[in-house]
Amino acid sequence: MARAKRFGIKKREKGINVTPFVDVLLVVLVIFILTSNATIPGIEVNLPKASSNMALEKPKTKAITVDNAGQIFLDAYPVSLAELEDRLRTEKALSPDFPVIVRGDAQVQYARVVEVLDLLRKIELTQVGLVTGKVQG
Repeated sequence: MARAKRFGIKKREKGINVTPFVDVLLVVLVIFILTSNATIPGIEVNLPKASSNMALEKPKTKAITVDNAGQIFLDAYPVSLAELEDRLRTEKALSPDFPVIVRGDAQVQYARVVEVLDLLRKIELTQVGLVTGKVQG
């Protein structure tokens, strides 16, 4: 007994050691930041600015881009209006309610974007969004 008192019995500290828990949370946070990619596949364009910005990207979202030369791209691949219509009709046959976003360069003629929007209306796609950039300042 005297020996136990002399060296002392270690008492457990009260409370929980949270250091390993915080380490695991930081690793999970870093992994989440690295794997979350908010970019939409497509061609780099100069987007017009709007005062509010709402995220429209979904996993099966089709991105239609009209660059400043008037060229149309579907998910970064150049297409004509007829090819665009064929591909969107095929996609609609597979999943009828998929979202489409239209990205038009700020310098492109408005008529070219309207042609794309008319095509989407003709195909009867209801989930259509226009992508804009944030206003700086």
